[in-house]
Amino acid sequence: MKQVVLLGLLLSAVIVFAGCQTKPPQAKVEYDRPLAPGQLALRKITDPTRIPDFAPGWRDLDGLKTAIRNSLNYLNKPSSAQFFPYEDIHRDGAVKTLEAFLKIADSGTRSDEINGVIRSTFDVYESVGCDDKGTVLFTGYYTPIFDGSMERTTRFRYPLYKAPDNLVKGPDGQTLGRRAASGELTPYPPRAAIEDSGMLKGQELVWLDDPFKVYIAHVQGSAKIRLPGLKLITIGYAANNGHEYQSVAKMLIDDGRIPGDRMSLGVMIDYFSAHPDEVDKYVRKNPRYVFFQIGEGAPHGSLNEPVMPWRTIATDKSIFPRGCLAFLSTTLPQMTGDSIVKQPYGGFALDQDTGGAIRAAGRCDIYMGEGDQPGRLAGQTYQEGRLYYLFLKQ
Repeated sequence: MKQVVLLGLLLSAVIVFAGCQTKPPQAKVEYDRPLAPGQLALRKITDPTRIPDFAPGWRDLDGLKTAIRNSLNYLNKPSSAQFFPYEDIHRDGAVKTLEAFLKIADSGTRSDEINGVIRSTFDVYESVGCDDKGTVLFTGYYTPIFDGSMERTTRFRYPLYKAPDNLVKGPDGQTLGRRAASGELTPYPPRAAIEDSGMLKGQELVWLDDPFKVYIAHVQGSAKIRLPGLKLITIGYAANNGHEYQSVAKMLIDDGRIPGDRMSLGVMIDYFSAHPDEVDKYVRKNPRYVFFQIGEGAPHGSLNEPVMPWRTIATDKSIFPRGCLAFLSTTLPQMTGDSIVKQPYGGFALDQDTGGAIRAAGRCDIYMGEGDQPGRLAGQTYQEGRLYYLFLKQ
């Protein structure tokens, strides 16, 4: 899905650096502050008082078990071995951790028993966060559903493109550059140059009816497209041009177009609907460009496994262990009737995705599902919290 974005209109992708809701409005937190040389993103908790309460997360076990099986499917592939060991955690240990947790989920263990079971069976690790004190910014992403067409029409005239044949990727899917006829490898052009040159003509995959919807698909890394006749197809992430993501939301805040305390995906959509002439002005300032492919079924994450609402998270895969079991402790928006209310949240999830705006130990993106309602929730997810990982005691 969003192998590099996957990644998410995540408010992650749209409002990095807008400031922390738990701090004064003028305070700005560098959530993507890189780790010090040699520093790991996770550290083992040795003080039992710092271990969280896991009981609130002991719910919807069927969905959790499905997500665990998806991670096991990934970890049992030979290609996953290249990303281990993670510190003293080997791939075999990661597999045994998930298998042990799956047995507990099948055992009938009650929520009032789960804390004791976890403490006796697993070591608990915590992200060092953006400040070496465990502070992590949680954002949300989702899969939008747009009307579209496989052919250009008067209405549908804004394309999503396939990956060009001359784009070269490395073994981990990272973009290495553009291969010339001579064999020379050069950096792939940024967004503005791609659009101005018309270099992708003939590579159109599907057409949408709004340029900002195209950009939302780029940020989310996937979309469902409703074709004429109501057929629904999945458009998934294929590659990107190798440039770093730049937040359009931050640009709008900096330019005074939208106040930082009002910023959300919905507000951005309303703004560009009222100012369509400004879409290109802002979007082109983000040099990152995403290419797509037609997929089947549910969107997939960077591990090429299905992403699951509230059970899949996206992190920086250069510093976090892939496919492993995590626990989130934060505050998240929840639907109450037609209203959205922010409530304390604790939940288990699997680290199965990554994103262009998800960098360093202080960022985590939560997949919230498909369609408008998950989009509303994702657009209002921007909250500090704690991120934990569980590994079987050795």
